[in-house]
Amino acid sequence: MKPYQSISIDDCGEPLVAISSEFAFANPHAYQSLGAPYGDRSPFYLRSGVLARLQRSQAFLQQIHPDWRILIFDAYRPISVQQFMVEHTLTQLAVERGWQKEDLSLLQHQELMTIVLQFWAIPSHDPATPPPHSTGAAIDVTLVDRNGKEIDLGGAIDEISPRSFPDYYASDSSFNGQEFVDRRELLQKVMNFSGFQRHPHEWWHFSYGDQMYFWLVGSNQVDRKATDLSPIDRKVACYGGCF
Repeated sequence: MKPYQSISIDDCGEPLVAISSEFAFANPHAYQSLGAPYGDRSPFYLRSGVLARLQRSQAFLQQIHPDWRILIFDAYRPISVQQFMVEHTLTQLAVERGWQKEDLSLLQHQELMTIVLQFWAIPSHDPATPPPHSTGAAIDVTLVDRNGKEIDLGGAIDEISPRSFPDYYASDSSFNGQEFVDRRELLQKVMNFSGFQRHPHEWWHFSYGDQMYFWLVGSNQVDRKATDLSPIDRKVACYGGCF
């Protein structure tokens, strides 16, 4: 169990809604291209209140960079997709090491899963411990320019490496290193503007109102003044549409 999963969570009653067209979208969608089982629901869904906050972040970004937009890489993720991607990542890591997934020893499997679970939540079907993306509260984002070209933030989304840690380039004094620092800080500033909080291991992952959000706020890893409105006063995380 991850530390944030000790926080209570309940259905807040907000519907999952399609993300509106003012954003850019990853096309093709990476997990759908792999065959992830989304069923009849798109990955580009969020709880309605979370989408409203994302729209505020987009408007704020365009005050700073009028020609830039937020690109949605991934949002809502059914638990079946979470399981699919955990298994896919485990297989990838095994192949990189020249191992056959079906022949992994217990120690090899544990070694790989330790890495996988740094970046992927456990695909739990327990309503008390849902994966963040299955709550409709979490979103993976980056930035694009006026032509829809991704802005280089110094690493790919879902990259299993230390480069994914938000502060990876903090001590890099090169021009590129400082540019990546500035761009990651801009993305965080834009998302923090409407209350989102960033995953401590992933520069692209932000959430509002799920267990990780409350864990970050409650552990003083973020300034509470940077958050606003409910559900901060409810002192309970929330999900919508996943169970």
